[in-house]
Amino acid sequence: MDKYFLIGALAVASVGAVKDVGGRRIPNWLTYSGLLIGLTVRTMFAGWPGLKGGLLGMLLAGGIFYLLFVLGGMGGGDVKLVAAVGAWAGTVQVASVLIVAALAGGALAICYMVMNRRVRETILNTVELVRHHASEGFQPHPVLNVQQSGTMRLPYGLAIAIGTLYCVGNAFWWR
Repeated sequence: MDKYFLIGALAVASVGAVKDVGGRRIPNWLTYSGLLIGLTVRTMFAGWPGLKGGLLGMLLAGGIFYLLFVLGGMGGGDVKLVAAVGAWAGTVQVASVLIVAALAGGALAICYMVMNRRVRETILNTVELVRHHASEGFQPHPVLNVQQSGTMRLPYGLAIAIGTLYCVGNAFWWR
């Protein structure tokens, strides 16, 4: 049953990717309705275990991204989108979605960095962020965060959609 819930996750992630790439925003109507519908559908078709899996998937995915948001490295729309996808995916698939989304996000970041000719700057900023978080802990960097103008922003909704698409393909075709 869990593999069929991934279709709902893919629908939410795909719309989120299109909105993120096109307008650099992931709308609340998508994330909140995706989350509520995901939990409702999981409850209707899988009962309490389905609801529990959806809630845990939402908390795991949303919690990891929320930590990145607090550190200034992720937008709020990305956090809500991945929580909605996690609600649909549940505990069975959420780890795979997150791992593939991280790999896709890394590949997209490298492409953005090279295309914008900011390789050296990005490497130096990464070293500075590591130094900052090693000494300051979970405090956002005062300059190097997504809130600052001029910061190169990656439409991470696209990476989330790629991770979800991989899981759908894995569940239906590649097994």
